Amino acid sequence: MALRPGVVALCDDPALIGAGRFGLVTNFTGTMPDLSRNVDALLAAGVPITALFGPEHGLRGSVQAGQTESSDVDPGSGLPIHETYLRSDRELDRLIDEADVDGLIFDMQDIGSRCYTYIWTMYDAMLSAARTGKRFIVLDRPNPVGGRTAAGPGLDPAYSSFVGRVDIPLRHGLTVGELARHLNRTYVPQTAGRPVDLTVVAMTGWTRETEFEATGLPWIPPSPNMPWVTTAYAFCGTVLFEGTTVSEGRGTTRPFEQVGAPWVDGRFPAAMRAAGLPGVLFRETWFTPSFHKYAGEQVSGVALHVVDRQAFDPVRTAVTMIAVLAELYPEFGFSAPGERVHAPHRGYAVDRLWGSATLRQAVEDGRDPRALLQPPSDVVDHYPDDVLLY
Repeated sequence: MALRPGVVALCDDPALIGAGRFGLVTNFTGTMPDLSRNVDALLAAGVPITALFGPEHGLRGSVQAGQTESSDVDPGSGLPIHETYLRSDRELDRLIDEADVDGLIFDMQDIGSRCYTYIWTMYDAMLSAARTGKRFIVLDRPNPVGGRTAAGPGLDPAYSSFVGRVDIPLRHGLTVGELARHLNRTYVPQTAGRPVDLTVVAMTGWTRETEFEATGLPWIPPSPNMPWVTTAYAFCGTVLFEGTTVSEGRGTTRPFEQVGAPWVDGRFPAAMRAAGLPGVLFRETWFTPSFHKYAGEQVSGVALHVVDRQAFDPVRTAVTMIAVLAELYPEFGFSAPGERVHAPHRGYAVDRLWGSATLRQAVEDGRDPRALLQPPSDVVDHYPDDVLLY
């Protein structure tokens, strides 16, 4: 059976969500299988969308990480646009109330990592909908790194930020619809005082083992530095390099699939090949970032080539890379306190990405951070049955 995302199911049967005026929380990844826009298809199907809400990178995805757009009106539909990125609880409540909607519809492509901000746009909108008495509908889409594995640490609440609001694994293993169900039975009622009135419009034709290429859906880069499906696999681990003195490849055509620094030499790729990590090969590489760390400066390091997605463990791979870099190079370290990763408070970026200070402290104390790793778990063992849809 061909994959049929939730937005197609809703266009075919608008009665699935009942009557009312709806705000659509979406962006440029919210497309139909033929790549036409979801907002146009929903309006044509008779779904009463009256406002649009955009996340980080904006509705059109025209800006880099940590930015949003400033458009007020969508030219295609004529609908007002409300930017939600880093809005406080009170500000988001006000935006939704002023939009005069009965509910919010969420339709965006996630990549399967706790550090990716679209799921926290969803969570914040769920909290706001619960506080303001609105309904919340999620149109489900595939998890592009698969739905079988949960991996990596959880989150210490002291390190909550917009790259991790609550305690879920670094590679969470859920679809956005399943994640909404999980959040609504745990953290939404704890934080908002009540669960939100939630509806998930499920996909058909997707299984937990389905690789993205098998869905028949075109890959739309969900953000400027997520150009390929393979990038999403690597990102689930190499996102940690955002909080280090090593470039994670931003400003190149292969962000998160190559890392490097001016002081790295051939010992690093040799050590990574010797590590014998499953599902991935390492190639020595040189690159010159056009922006971000070491912009305009040639750096050397490794390129990751994921050759077996089922065997590849992105978290173990990234932590091993960090351990090797720390052992080989005194220049290796972590971003100074005060640098921000989607968070208005001070602190080490890597702590927010990892979910606690344990990774950084292990490295700084001269301990092997690989001792922190736990084996990946099967998603069906990690979450209760009433969360999973597939």
